[in-house]
Amino acid sequence: MKKILLVDDSALMRRVLCDILKADGRFFVEDEATNGVEALEFLTKKKYDGVILDVNMPKMDGLQLLKELQERNIKARVLMASTTTKEGSKNTLDALELGALDFVHKPDWSFKCKDDSFKLELLGTLDAVCSSKISETPKRFEADSKEVNNIKTVQEIARKNSAKFKGEKIVAIAISTGGPRSLQSVIPYLPKDLSAPVVIVQHMPQGFTESFAERLNAMSEIEVVEGKEGEVVRKGCVYIAKAGYHLNLVKVGRNTQIHYSQESYREGVRPCANYMYESLIDSVYDEVVSVVMTGMGADGTEGIRNLKDSGKATYVITQDSDSCVVYGMPKACDKAGLSDESITLNKIAQEIILHVGVKSDGC
Repeated sequence: MKKILLVDDSALMRRVLCDILKADGRFFVEDEATNGVEALEFLTKKKYDGVILDVNMPKMDGLQLLKELQERNIKARVLMASTTTKEGSKNTLDALELGALDFVHKPDWSFKCKDDSFKLELLGTLDAVCSSKISETPKRFEADSKEVNNIKTVQEIARKNSAKFKGEKIVAIAISTGGPRSLQSVIPYLPKDLSAPVVIVQHMPQGFTESFAERLNAMSEIEVVEGKEGEVVRKGCVYIAKAGYHLNLVKVGRNTQIHYSQESYREGVRPCANYMYESLIDSVYDEVVSVVMTGMGADGTEGIRNLKDSGKATYVITQDSDSCVVYGMPKACDKAGLSDESITLNKIAQEIILHVGVKSDGC
């Protein structure tokens, strides 16, 4: 069984979470802490397969604990338990930048934790976190000067070869565990004059995708938004699927619009990237550049297979195992023989530009 450190100032919440983990059988709560100070003491002495960490606690909160772990170079696989308030969303995104691997939405009332939907989310996400790689101590995003220069060179190559880019293209990205931080190594390096729209299915609880889009937008030259129902998809813009809904790209005349649906969970998630890829079968686009990145499970594989089987031109890029937090979704795609190339995280933006080009007029 996987050893867990549970950090929460509510005795009732700790009891409820302990019961859920104990009933599952894969996890064992080795220790409990009521605040960050107690948790830090445990983490300086012992190693755990995973840490469930509350945000708001006395003495030392979750964010302060993550900062302490950074300063002391203590590595831990951390799952945040977060609220969906505006402040909660901000704190959660801060926690992910400080090294937390993923998060779950913790209900406001402990009795709601007994709902099957919360149990499945908690257990599935915790399993993914416990299976994740512990990466190097993360830093707040700052554009890497070498990568910026590489991207500028790639853009210039794309502009000089603009005549070779024929037809309409779209970039469709599927990503899960480790995604929020990994996308910071891709989206901020895409130019505002990218000659294609980008749509992203990031597995994330409801209430967080809008704040996540705002955070990425502030880092990027290209515009990043949470996709709205009925919105016309345009080149040089990134659309993040709204959590809790399946993202579909629908042809309306000569345009493509975003349409959300609420079919049941697929691959255990909603949004599910399979729906996004399958909706592009009858789209206006001549080619789909499909990108499958870090994440648990196999979401994206079936949708891409169906997309290819339909005859739609599709180029598939998968993130390589060494740079993935969890080599699950890309591995499933690779094993199915669907990947055209497997590349490291910091090369994905370059490959996207080289495959879709940039608008020659810069508009």
